[in-house]
Parts: sequence; C-alpha cells; structure tokens
Amino acid sequence: MEDNKNSLRKLSVIQLLNFCLGFFGLQFAWQMRIILSGPVTEGLGASPFIFGLIWLAGPVTGMVVQPIIGALSDNTHTKFGRRRPYLMLGAILAAIALWAFPNSAGIASFLADKLHLPLPVFGGLIVAAIMIWIIDACVNAAQGPYRALVPDNIVPEQHSIANSYLSFAIGLGSVIAAGTAPFLKWAFDYQMSIEAQFIMAALAFLLGMTWTCITFKERSAEKNNSQNEKQDKRTFLEDLKTFLQASPEVYKICLMQFCTWIGVMCMFIFFTQFAIHTVYGVPDLTTASAALKTEFAHKTAQATNFSSICFAVLNLICFAVSIPIGILSTKYGNKKVHIISLITMALSYLLMAVTSNPAAVMVLMGIAGIGWASILALPFAMLSEYIQKGSEGAVMGIFNIFIAGPQILVCTIVAWFISKCVFQTQAGINYHWEYCFFIGAIVLILSVIITNMIQETIKK
Repeated sequence: MEDNKNSLRKLSVIQLLNFCLGFFGLQFAWQMRIILSGPVTEGLGASPFIFGLIWLAGPVTGMVVQPIIGALSDNTHTKFGRRRPYLMLGAILAAIALWAFPNSAGIASFLADKLHLPLPVFGGLIVAAIMIWIIDACVNAAQGPYRALVPDNIVPEQHSIANSYLSFAIGLGSVIAAGTAPFLKWAFDYQMSIEAQFIMAALAFLLGMTWTCITFKERSAEKNNSQNEKQDKRTFLEDLKTFLQASPEVYKICLMQFCTWIGVMCMFIFFTQFAIHTVYGVPDLTTASAALKTEFAHKTAQATNFSSICFAVLNLICFAVSIPIGILSTKYGNKKVHIISLITMALSYLLMAVTSNPAAVMVLMGIAGIGWASILALPFAMLSEYIQKGSEGAVMGIFNIFIAGPQILVCTIVAWFISKCVFQTQAGINYHWEYCFFIGAIVLILSVIITNMIQETIKK
C-alpha cells in the first residue's frame, strides 16, 4: 500500500477502508459473542449470575492479554512486522473456538466418551466457558496491536479519522453479522442456526484479518529500533509509569473510559436476555422442564432474532455516523462531540428501561448507536496526544484496562443484582433485566461530567 515503509503515512480514503477490513472481520466474532452467548449458556443451565461470571472472560483477558500482547508487539521484530504475527495468531485460534462454542454440549459428550469419564451435569457449560475465554483472549490479542497500527504508521493529524474508520468497520461488520439471520428469516423464511452463525463469524474474522496482514505494510522495525534502542528493554511497569506520567489529562481520560464502559457493557451483556425475557415475556428457562422450553422455543427464537435486529440497527447508526463524527471532532474537538454523543446514549437507556414495546426499543437502540460510534473512536483519539513513540502497543493495552475493568463490575455486581430481582409470572419466574439500563444511564451521565473536565488541545 505504501512504498516508503519508514515514514508515517497519510492514507487516502481507499487506503483507510482497506486498513479497517481486519477490524470488520473481528467484529463478526465479537457480535456473535454478544448476541448469542446468552441463549447458548442459558440452554446449558446458566443462571443470570453464572452468565455474568462467564462474561468475566472478556474483561479478565482484556486486562491481562492486551497489555502483555501490546508490550510484546512493541518489542517484536520479524520480517512479518511487529503487530501482524499477533493479529494472525489471534484470528486462527478464535476461529476454532467460535466453531466449538455452540457445539459445547456435543464436545463435552464426545470427550467423556473417548476418555471414558463420567460426564458432569454441567459438562457442556464448562466447555462453553472455556471457549468463551479463548474467543475473548484472541479478540483482545488482536485488538490491541491493531489499534497500535494507527499511531505506528499514520500521521498524527489522521489519528481521529483513522479511528473513526475503525469505528465505521465495527459498525458495518456488526450490521452484517447481526442482520444476516433475521434477513434470511424475513426474505426466505429460513432460520439460520446458531451454529451456522458462529461459523460465519469464524470465517469472517479469519479472512478479514488475513487480508489486512497481507495488504497493510508496517513501518520498518529496524527504523524504530535505530531511533531508540532502549525501548526494547522497557518493562510493562515502566510503560505504565510513563503512561500515567504523560499528563494529568490521562487520568481523566482513563476515568471517563472506565465509567463509559460500565454503561456500554450493561447493554451488551444483558440486552439479548432483556429482549427475550422482558420485551417478549419469556420466563426464565434455566431450570425449566423440556415441555416448557418447547412451548417457548418459537418465542425465544423470535426474541433472539429481534435482539439481532436491534444490534444491527445500533451498529447501522454507528456505521452511518462514525465518519461524520470523525470529521466533526476534527473541526470542533473530540471533547464536545463526545459529550453530545454520550448524552444521547444515556437518554436512550432511560427510555428503554421504561418500555417493552419492540418498535420503541429498536428505535432507542438506534439512538444509542450515536454514542457507540463516538465511544469506539474519540477516547482513543484523545489518548493519542499523549502516546510516547515506540510504546503505542503497550499504551493501547494499558488503556484497555479501563475498558476491561468496568466489565468485571458489570459481570459480577450488576449480574448478581439482577439475579436478586426476581418476580413471578403465570409461566414461571422472571428477572428485572431492564434494571441494567437504569444503571447504565447513571454511569454514562457520570462519564459526561468527567469528559467535560478534560482540557483538550484542538489541532488546527
């Protein structure tokens, strides 16, 4: 894509679109994980709290894997580049785990038979949890180095727009990933199986990342070394110290990101269950009889398709506004645009919490997509002002701690809280899944307050 490998590049629109194809594929994996992990694990016997604990895979691997892989990729020098080996390895392993996850019960039975071991009651759930951890670890292993390609290779004045293109790819990938099954049902009356959807995600992740690794050339590692030989000897703690000492604004950006992602994950973790059990009124089926599960099977499938459509709408809006957000932030500053975007997301949450009308919920998810597009781009653009050359991968990995950390709170405290909010219906017990949106709105407003405190330098 570029002849001069040793200089920062200013990319054309075509080059920016090509650059983000790997992120497009990565989003297939993440979208299937978000939408369908709830129905799969509930079918294997996971209660709301157990479901939350399984979701811990994402934040824990994010806090551990991204900083380590980011630091390693800063100091990796191969003929394939610094970042690309991690991108490919993550894609390959994730593709395998994506295939295995919806087949967890069958894999557990197969292993028990071949190893002549008694099958535990929750054998399938254990395998599913392991596959979730592998998927999340691999997505995190790829995501940090991918983000680091921006400050690594692209001129500073394009950092905001480059991150917006990544947001654009996430939106488009999510729309297609989430919308495929509902579209096939609507257009051809064909219900795509959960297993087929995960296979689709595996192929998209692997092929998209392979394309990026083949077509996007990194700057020469030898050039980076010659500029600062001492960088090879940096430790993670040194990177963390340098990161936190860069500017007082870094603390505010990190705190803003921490609060924001509590709000984001309140939606991502619980929305499908909210759609099934609150919008469509399906009772909890964790311990339900086979007859009750059969009775609600059609409605559960309808609700799962509805959830996919809502996520498609969310990401369609994200896709539509991501590049305009990048353009507006370049003109007016990241801070102002981000504040407005977060306010719209918080308001959509509050309204979603008080309605179970499917059409209204779908519209509100679309409005939330404005905030989602901003969250995917502008915090990273704000942070880019404070990244020391040669530490891009480590910094993006460290910053991910403030994305992964809040998810732990949602997976444990919020999941536990919902598991305690039980009410009885004619068909059985249910939970107040809508409470997650009240919690999410509160922390998003707190994030707005913190964002307003950030002192931003607008580049002209």
